Amino acid sequence: MKKLFAVILVAVAVTVSCQNKNNSSENEKMETPAAGTFGYDQEFLKKYKEIVVLTAPDNPHSKAIIIPAYQGRVMTSTANGSDGNSYGWINYKLIESGVYQPHINAFGGEERFWLSPEGGQFSVYFKRGAKFDFQNWQTPPLIDTVAYPVTGSDSSSVTFQVNAFIENYSGQVFVVEINRKVTMLSQRDMLENLDLKTLGQCKSVGYESVNSIVNKDSEWKPETGMLGIWLLGMFKPSDQTVIITPFLPKDPEKLAITDNYFGAIPADRFVVKDSVAFLKADGKFRSKIGIAPRSARNIAGSYDAANGILTIIQFNLDREGKYLKSTWEIHKDPFDGDALNAYNDGKLEDGTQMGPFYELESSSPARALKEGEKVTHRQRTYHFEGDKTALNAISMKVLGVSIDQIGEIFK
Repeated sequence: MKKLFAVILVAVAVTVSCQNKNNSSENEKMETPAAGTFGYDQEFLKKYKEIVVLTAPDNPHSKAIIIPAYQGRVMTSTANGSDGNSYGWINYKLIESGVYQPHINAFGGEERFWLSPEGGQFSVYFKRGAKFDFQNWQTPPLIDTVAYPVTGSDSSSVTFQVNAFIENYSGQVFVVEINRKVTMLSQRDMLENLDLKTLGQCKSVGYESVNSIVNKDSEWKPETGMLGIWLLGMFKPSDQTVIITPFLPKDPEKLAITDNYFGAIPADRFVVKDSVAFLKADGKFRSKIGIAPRSARNIAGSYDAANGILTIIQFNLDREGKYLKSTWEIHKDPFDGDALNAYNDGKLEDGTQMGPFYELESSSPARALKEGEKVTHRQRTYHFEGDKTALNAISMKVLGVSIDQIGEIFK
């Protein structure tokens, strides 16, 4: 009888154990965040790198993920917590592989710290005397694979600092200290920064990065090259996403804009109307535009009509500043570059494609810094989604165009 009772107990224990395992498995499946959500990206990223999750001081649903190992870049953000849309484009395959790539490691992220210029006699992406082609192009480790140490943090901000040296195409060596701080914005901050009275019935998230390069050695000179700060944001495209870049003056004939980086952009993908340039951002045709500081405004954005997401970047702009030119050639005037760039990803000639994604980019001017002096660049990124009426009011006030106009520009 005792043996029989023992057998029954074992059978019951095994049955209960199996049931618990099955229930646990079912619960795990039910709790796994859906692809495309902030929760999904958070779970994915923390498998491979240490992450820092920041939360807005007045809204627990407004969050951002920052990765120190990726130069303190903002990988993604959300306006609606773990179940909300994740706005940044992330290169899942590259991160998962753990293998560094030649030329560039495009991990993704909706705001990363880079240095300019990319091309020309003062480039920091080409070795001295090298031909300006893809085989010789190399993203410096300082802005590609070097981790930036965290020097301070709280629930809504994180600070980084790194010391390094970097050499340009002309042989000039720069000894620098890089500082970067990312801070979540409150709703009041967003209203004040964008000169809005209300955000209406829409969800929102915003953050600010303050970036500086300190010269730790001899004086920088225009004739041997200077460095600029370059911030690039990679976002998810859709067939109904359009980039909006307001500019000055209103006369298009006086517009200092470059639209042929990769050849002419078809008219059904790029339109200049009144004082706004529109670029289709579907991730299906490689194209890029740049606006010089004398014509740029300190604002740009995009609208994804398919998902009802309005994105805005706001940045420092010096209309009289010297902005570094980055095209892959020796420049007659290396300081006649862009303050603002926008990029739509697409297939290369060999049929391969990194994305799809699109980018909004801003740059700082370059300055002849004496030892101990610094150049600083500030950028704010905002995302709004939800009520179309509220989104339209924000777009009209900040970008000067209606949501309907954006949605119909390429129809």
